[in-house]
Amino acid sequence: MKKNKAVFLDRDGTINYDFGYVYEKDKLKFLPGVISSLKRLSEAGYLLIIITNQSGIGRRYFTLDEYNEFNNYMLKQLKDKGVNITKVYYCPHTDLDGCNCRKPKLGLFYQAIDEYNIDLDKSFAIGDNERDLAICMNSPICGILLNKDSKKFVSKKDFKDATDFILS
Repeated sequence: MKKNKAVFLDRDGTINYDFGYVYEKDKLKFLPGVISSLKRLSEAGYLLIIITNQSGIGRRYFTLDEYNEFNNYMLKQLKDKGVNITKVYYCPHTDLDGCNCRKPKLGLFYQAIDEYNIDLDKSFAIGDNERDLAICMNSPICGILLNKDSKKFVSKKDFKDATDFILS
């Protein structure tokens, strides 16, 4: 069975502006260059997999239904612009819950890797915090940290630069 290459994406602060616990449709604003870059990655054969911490659910700032409504809206906005996200994995827990799915834990990454037969040597992770790239510490997946300097990961100023790096 052929293995797939993927780009693991954080959501808030990576794909869209992070206003803090983003779940209202009118607060969805994609970061500059993200949509065209996601299209380029998809056209190059990468699966686009979002892995996002959503502790606002566990903190009761918003409900699971409100999260799902926002997520479906975001996916429709992207699809209408020609971007198909393969799947969104989310963790609804807080740090205190001790789950294995909240980044920097790796549960959701491994779930995606198994479900989509991901080739780790040909895959990348993009995030705006080092915890978004935790999978890169235990695998050959290349981590790209946006808008911050890092000694552990490749640093790029924005999503377009990260995409240019992946496709070069």
